[in-house]
Amino acid sequence: MSATTMPTFRHTVVSRRTYVLPGLVLALIGTLLLAVGIGAVTIPPDAVLAIILSKVGLPFEVAVTQQQVAVLWNIRLPRVILGAFVGAALAVSGALLQGIFRNPLADPGLIGVSSGAALGAVFTIISGIAVFGIYTLPIAAFLAGAATTLLVYRLSHRSGRTDVAMLLLVGLALNALAGATTGLLTYLADDAQLRSIVFWTLGGLGGALWETVLTAVPPIVLALLIAPRLGSYLNLFALGETEARHLGVNTEWIKRAVVLLAALATGAAVALAGPIGFIGLIVPHIVRLAIGPDHRRLIPTCALGGAILLVLADLLARTLAAPAEIPVGLFTSFAGGPFFLALILRSRKHYGFH
Repeated sequence: MSATTMPTFRHTVVSRRTYVLPGLVLALIGTLLLAVGIGAVTIPPDAVLAIILSKVGLPFEVAVTQQQVAVLWNIRLPRVILGAFVGAALAVSGALLQGIFRNPLADPGLIGVSSGAALGAVFTIISGIAVFGIYTLPIAAFLAGAATTLLVYRLSHRSGRTDVAMLLLVGLALNALAGATTGLLTYLADDAQLRSIVFWTLGGLGGALWETVLTAVPPIVLALLIAPRLGSYLNLFALGETEARHLGVNTEWIKRAVVLLAALATGAAVALAGPIGFIGLIVPHIVRLAIGPDHRRLIPTCALGGAILLVLADLLARTLAAPAEIPVGLFTSFAGGPFFLALILRSRKHYGFH
């Protein structure tokens, strides 16, 4: 590459990185407006703005019907907002775990939070416990996911250090155990319970209410605010854990913080939307190709990308087969499966396997 070509190339990369983040912000706003407007009851963008502004006390002179107000405010808007937060949580968790494991195939399910949450939810459905009313199932799922993650962390912690490879292996073992237990409980369920279990485990945003959205927002927002602060440390982790330690990074604290934040964000997301796969795997890869591996930019960009992807996936899931609705977890799996396979084949070629 000539000396005259190099500055042009660098300028192109810098320009692309500069415009990706604000571009995604605008794309997210457009996606949210599109998602709340499309459905059995069509709501134009100006009517969407009028309804939202009227709810916060600002006048906006556009004629809207009571049906449009009820559908947007009580059904679509909570669903779309929950989808945005769940997508952001899963994508950021995937970026954090890929950084700490230094493995592009890592996703939030590796630390046991998804399988643990599924076990907690299925147990709640089977037992019929309703101590906290409508919040019982998400609370049980969140606590079970957090407990599974804590167990994974404790079993991989030896002599004051957490071995990343051991964390991965223990996570896989406990995922299998939790999955087997969930399968046993599903086998013991009656027809009504089985219907509820299948509906929850396929993943979906159809049950979103303002109450559930307000429950999910605080832990997810907390994780999303703290995660970018770990970006510079995860950049050093790319050099290797030993090298990062020599450069002054408290590697144990970083590993603990990453696992905690990923468990917090993923646990809250899975508790309310069920296990939705591949968002935490797909989004970090797409973003990394667009802006590079710098986690300081990667993490906030993943939050926007994850929100956009899940909101669009949910929009397609509820409109493609209307009036029926495809569970969004199935939709993301159909999209993510080929992506995951292509990633494996690419990794095999990269490492010289034929």
